Amino acid sequence: MIGLLIRLLIGGLSVVISAYILPGVSVDSFFTAVIASVVISLVNTIIKPILIILTLPITIITFGLFLIIINTILILLVSSLVPGFRVDGFVNALLFSIVLSLVQSILRVMTK
Repeated sequence: MIGLLIRLLIGGLSVVISAYILPGVSVDSFFTAVIASVVISLVNTIIKPILIILTLPITIITFGLFLIIINTILILLVSSLVPGFRVDGFVNALLFSIVLSLVQSILRVMTK
């Protein structure tokens, strides 16, 4: 139970930090950031594997670089689903995806 709470806080903090770093991303509150983090996790767990299978040929041709495009599209999807979490455009979603991964990795290493 404590582990889940820590992961929720790390996810929310990662979204807030990433939104603070990037000018094209905004989050209304920390609670909205936690909700966005949960929705990003759910989308990555449920929808992303399906998209990976459907786009396997292009992913193989691009040596896996197409996975970055899939992440970007999923961030835009989450932005449209979560009120208070806004990402302006494809490039900002791409940058947010990269920065979010880096920030989450740093925060997870710091909490272990």
